[in-house]
Amino acid sequence: MPLYETVVIARSEITQAQADAVADAVTTQLETDGAAVKKREYWGLRNLAYRIKKNRKGHYILLGLDAAPAAITEMERQLSLNEDVLRFMTVRIDEISEEPSVILSRKSDDRERSFRGPKPAGRFETGRKRGFDEREEFRARDEFRADRDDYSAEEEG
Repeated sequence: MPLYETVVIARSEITQAQADAVADAVTTQLETDGAAVKKREYWGLRNLAYRIKKNRKGHYILLGLDAAPAAITEMERQLSLNEDVLRFMTVRIDEISEEPSVILSRKSDDRERSFRGPKPAGRFETGRKRGFDEREEFRARDEFRADRDDYSAEEEG
């Protein structure tokens, strides 16, 4: 049988368990048609390039399939009827690789790079840039006034 890869994008309002339930429904439907799911990856909740049906994010799921074309047609029909599915795309491929996809390997690289180096000069600890009235000479002037006010309060008391 030919090999296929399908990427399914589910709505962001559903939970990860519900997104997995969508993939489970596809898997059971394909297995009843005599097909097999060779690979299954959950890519997580990711930003969409543009809004789809008023959604800005979606749950991405990759499926590696070994199925007949009739089973793929039925799977796509079932996905188009599911309200939780925003988009799907099926592509015929030569072979299904056993290693993790590029998306998952890139995610692990991002987790390894947590330290980004020292903060640049001229920024607060929060990373916010300093404004016009937060320059050093203005802060020194305000500190001088506060000290002067404290001194005058001591003289009166």
